[in-house]
Amino acid sequence: MMKTMNMIANPGFGRPAARIPAGVKLGYTAFMAVLVPVYWSQYGPTNFLYFCDLALFFTLTAVWLESALLASMAAVGILLPQLLWCVDFAGHLAGLRLLGMTDYMFDAGHPLFLRGLSFFHGWLPFLLLYLVARLGYDRRAFLAWTVVAWGVMLISYFLLPAPGALPANSLTPVNVDYVFGLSETAAQTWMPGWLWFSLMLAGLPVLMLTPTHLLLRKSFRGSPEQQQARCGGSDIFGGSVAGGSAPLF
Repeated sequence: MMKTMNMIANPGFGRPAARIPAGVKLGYTAFMAVLVPVYWSQYGPTNFLYFCDLALFFTLTAVWLESALLASMAAVGILLPQLLWCVDFAGHLAGLRLLGMTDYMFDAGHPLFLRGLSFFHGWLPFLLLYLVARLGYDRRAFLAWTVVAWGVMLISYFLLPAPGALPANSLTPVNVDYVFGLSETAAQTWMPGWLWFSLMLAGLPVLMLTPTHLLLRKSFRGSPEQQQARCGGSDIFGGSVAGGSAPLF
């Protein structure tokens, strides 16, 4: 009875408090409202198949739904390469060329406004860490992002342009997600193309996603859904935790 009266007097009574502040949601949405049409007009829709750009949409949905799974997918998928981007950018500022990932940020031939938008590579990993800290890390993200990434890589390999397939002054992306090699001007020649692609498919979860997954799992609490599943005696990633047994992954 008391609970019913409180709900009538206070419509917000009984609802879970928002875990992501409205300012974060609105600020990120405003950024996306600018970036998406600009990138679409300048680079075309295939640009959004890059993992980092794809993660932007996962993040947008995650902040509004307050979804631990979607935030965790974006985090496990891009934290490592985006942190490398930050290191490479800092190296450029210090006069050192490390990986070449951020060379375009210092190329006067690229419009300044586009380079400014590309700064999301620098702050997005820290936003994702904040979201995972607020929402929890959902271990299903490892498998879910692997499946998404493989699907995108198959599209990039079989349907999108290879390096050198377009004029040099074209902004249309080529070699999306490096399925033909590490260069945008020529495919790698170290091995047959199908072998490189196969190694990329296998290496992504093993070399990039697994270390990130293990670090996030160790550093952050599980998502509320995971915690509820554990209370029920089963692990959300597919293993039993009855009797205190360890999760599968």
